[in-house]
Amino acid sequence: MNVNIMNVDYSTKIPNNVNLSEDRQVLKALEGWHPGYMNWWGDMGPEGFQQSLVYLRTAYSVDPRGWAKFDYVKMPDYRWGILLAPQEENRVIPFGEHYGEPAWQEVPGEYRAMLRRLIVIQGDTEPASVEQQRHLGKTAPSLYDLRNLFQVNVEEGRHLWAMVYLLQKYFGRDGREEADELLRRRSGDADSPRMLGAFNEATPDWLSFFMFTYFTDRDGKMQLHSLAQSGFDPLSRTCRFMLTEEAHHMFVGETGITRVVQRTCDAMREAGISDPSDIAKVRALGVIDLPTIQKKLNLHYSLSLDLFGSEVSTNAANAFNAGIKGRFHETQIADDHRLRDDTYPVLKLVDGKITRVDEPALTALNMRLRDDYTQDCVKGLLRWNKVISSAGYDFKLTLPNVAFHRAIGEFRDIHATPDGVLIDDASWAAKKSAWLPSTEDGDFIASLMKPVTAAGEFASWISPPKVGINNKPGDFEYVKIET
Repeated sequence: MNVNIMNVDYSTKIPNNVNLSEDRQVLKALEGWHPGYMNWWGDMGPEGFQQSLVYLRTAYSVDPRGWAKFDYVKMPDYRWGILLAPQEENRVIPFGEHYGEPAWQEVPGEYRAMLRRLIVIQGDTEPASVEQQRHLGKTAPSLYDLRNLFQVNVEEGRHLWAMVYLLQKYFGRDGREEADELLRRRSGDADSPRMLGAFNEATPDWLSFFMFTYFTDRDGKMQLHSLAQSGFDPLSRTCRFMLTEEAHHMFVGETGITRVVQRTCDAMREAGISDPSDIAKVRALGVIDLPTIQKKLNLHYSLSLDLFGSEVSTNAANAFNAGIKGRFHETQIADDHRLRDDTYPVLKLVDGKITRVDEPALTALNMRLRDDYTQDCVKGLLRWNKVISSAGYDFKLTLPNVAFHRAIGEFRDIHATPDGVLIDDASWAAKKSAWLPSTEDGDFIASLMKPVTAAGEFASWISPPKVGINNKPGDFEYVKIET
């Protein structure tokens, strides 16, 4: 492997490993886009901490063994870079009609619009989550958590740069216009919202943030894996590098929820509470009760399922046939990678019943990716439930049925319980607050959200982490808050 590919050039305003200094036109376009990005970051990035020194990691190489270094930096000074995984020699397109042909280094004309749309949708999610999380710094349960929030935020910003680079370099004027639009839309805005529903929802508290980084960033992981298979090599390489950063975001979610569950169980045991569903007693301890954690899980999992689109989709089939978007771990699947005669089981609503129906595998690609996602989600639940059972409580967190609380796909027009029982509108209205967070639940969680800014201290509702970032000690000052 050529060592030059590995190291990141810090000589331009935009750190990169794509030889930007030799690509004057693209460098100029990106430098032209940079002030708008900085304005967006100032307006919509983390509120109240722009001048704080934060202990952040920055990518300085793309070698998975040692790609990041840690240091204090003010977020506006963070070096957002354009980083692609190393090019594989003689890479071929691993699926679709062009299976086995050399991977494309330029955009094939007939797939230009499709590719551009996929890149724009992926790009749009990155700034959206920064916008959703911009107020959370004010209620962080510790400096450790505050630093993790900011690490997630700057990396979502970098992922936006990654997509904008592809738009600027490969899509000419259209790409430049799309890059500007990515800075114009705003999460939850009535007039110019973000493109996907889950990215217009509020993230009002830290439990929501942990659920978002566990469930919604995991959808991001699945989409990035699918695009990392792409026959368009620059997109594949971009997504492969993004996946190294995405892993930390899901770690923040999984360990965050684990620590909330741990603290609740510890507090219940210390107080001699034997029934985890005695919500009033548990809340009086200043922790979040397990049934409310389940409701938050129901909400975020169902919102994240909608991100996969309709179970049966010709768009997904077209992107696969074109060689643009593959399946999760495409190259490890033992089939012909063309799917012409294959079928895949899809859950559909047939005569008022949830029924498994075999559909052509090509049009069922969204369903397959969603099934892979669900299997991936289960791992965290096993860990959380182990914490609960180890504490001696008979309570299990579970994923709700795929028909529950859906706004897209087969089940958007019906109501179902978390167990998948179909119910009428009146029953849904009567029971909804038992399954999804109510206003009262939100108010209670909000009442716990008091900032803790002393190094090594944690809010009453969350346990400390088992290990510090970069193996730092428990009382390390991850964020230096100027007073």
